[in-house]
Amino acid sequence: MAGARRSRGAPSVDDVARLAGVSAQTVSRVSSGAPNVRPATREKVLRAMRQLGYAPNRAAQALRSGSFKAIGVLTQQILRTGEAQTTDGVLQAAWEAGYTVSMVQVEHPQSQDMGAAVHRLAAQAVDGLVVVQAGKAGPEHLVFPAGMPVAVSDSALVGYYPSASADQVGGVRAAVGHLLGLGHRTVYHVTGPADSQSALIRSGAWAACLQEAGREVPPAVPGDWNAAAGYAAGQTLAENSEVTAVFCANDEVAIGLIRAMHEHGRRVPDDVSVVGFDGLALAEYSFPPLTTVRQDFRRAGIEMVNLVLEQVASGVQDGTRRIIIPTELVVRGSTAPPSR
Repeated sequence: MAGARRSRGAPSVDDVARLAGVSAQTVSRVSSGAPNVRPATREKVLRAMRQLGYAPNRAAQALRSGSFKAIGVLTQQILRTGEAQTTDGVLQAAWEAGYTVSMVQVEHPQSQDMGAAVHRLAAQAVDGLVVVQAGKAGPEHLVFPAGMPVAVSDSALVGYYPSASADQVGGVRAAVGHLLGLGHRTVYHVTGPADSQSALIRSGAWAACLQEAGREVPPAVPGDWNAAAGYAAGQTLAENSEVTAVFCANDEVAIGLIRAMHEHGRRVPDDVSVVGFDGLALAEYSFPPLTTVRQDFRRAGIEMVNLVLEQVASGVQDGTRRIIIPTELVVRGSTAPPSR
């Protein structure tokens, strides 16, 4: 029968074309995401695909077009807020460009796990790789297939590959400058994890700001990216009456520290001013509302996908291709001049 599906094997492009009443070329255009198909025709073809259970042969499409329409994504700990929001931007940009995403998580990038993860992604036939977070791993930890388009964010890989990163240093300078401008003698600091390049940049910028201002640089308190680390650091800093201002590695750390200060009878901001970093929506609803440096995680994800697609279209670029995303100091109720 002319319109019947073949009795054996997977449905073909011709099967879909017959059922939808269109040409096989139109089915191919729809399955590849080509824009030059009328919406009504596209819906008719998609309906026929669903009815027949048709799945496009991506390998065959790649041979014809030179593209798998897929991007590999490598990250360290997707549960971290910044990585999750950056990945959300990657997914949005990839979807809008008609690309799928394959993701691998590597908790210890400075190990052989990184090479294994890259090999696994490459074996899944991707057109390029986005590195959302790779800790302190350097280019020696990543071995890519020749000609693989790569884009990275805040990591030790910036400068080796095209990158899209927040203006970390500018954000820290705004935060520390705000606290010094309020009249605080110096600013204490709770760090992020030791294996994070972003945390190291923030710590280095904090110390440099104080040195340039001719202020004492107190010992940094080791921390992490979570509220528990801020709470633990706050238990220590609350005992020191010299502490009147604290710059925290991120908002979650700051919120944990504020709770510890409250439990020790140190009022925020009357006795201690606190500034976070990241600009999480939650920070506006902490008590008091948190002064923070806002960065655009989702934009970083979107820009990295764009960098990969640029290279897919025009050829691989080196690390001189850098996009710096501005940060913004948001002043709220957790900072004030030091009490007399």
